[in-house]
Amino acid sequence: MPDLADEVWYDADAGPVVRLYAVTRGRVAMDTDGLDLATVVTVGPAPTGLEDLSPEQSEILRLCARPVSVAEVAVHLGLPVSTARVLLADLQANGLVVTGAERSADEPSEQLLGKVLSGLWEL
Repeated sequence: MPDLADEVWYDADAGPVVRLYAVTRGRVAMDTDGLDLATVVTVGPAPTGLEDLSPEQSEILRLCARPVSVAEVAVHLGLPVSTARVLLADLQANGLVVTGAERSADEPSEQLLGKVLSGLWEL
């Protein structure tokens, strides 16, 4: 019978193995209203209080230097969306990130996107 203590069930690339509840400090649900998959998140104006952030939250702030969606944040962190939403809700509550960034002038309008979609349906 093999010795289970010598069995390795992860490789060196896996990094530290931490349960998700440890990443969110035991919280599984926060006030995450308004943080759906497509919500755009950016760094808030003049963020302060950065010394108390977890490594994941610091990474979120780095990612949010440009507008990104909640789904993108989860993918970049390698975390489930629910976990990323809890972390984002913490940052939002502290004013470190803001949601619903304004559409820049060079982005296509909804009317133009609707016309493109209609054209694709006709193909």
